Amino acid sequence: MKRVIGIGGIFFKCKDQESMRDWYAKHLGINSEAWGATFPWRRAENPEEETYTAWSPFKEDTTYLNPSQHDFMVNYQVDDLHALFEQLKNEGVTIVGEIDESEFGKFGWILDPEGRKIELWEPPK
Repeated sequence: MKRVIGIGGIFFKCKDQESMRDWYAKHLGINSEAWGATFPWRRAENPEEETYTAWSPFKEDTTYLNPSQHDFMVNYQVDDLHALFEQLKNEGVTIVGEIDESEFGKFGWILDPEGRKIELWEPPK
């Protein structure tokens, strides 16, 4: 079974979202909207399949990264979230909440051994 197949996103807390987005635009060329930006790419093993990596600064007081005490979260793309979650549960990995399914795909969360929240994302087909 495939596990991680790509980086789905980078999310981090900041004191001033607008200033942070402006700094990244000016110095690194990352032009973003209020929620963030996306970087489109294609899978090496299937170049017809388009996907993207999201980049998003969150407000400093966001609870989206909870229960992690860290200021960032990485989102990894996966091929089959339900199957992977079953495998991770069997391996004793800490699962945070339930799988969320929407028009944006399937999302699930785990904690690494140091308490960093990791988001797993199965993009919509």
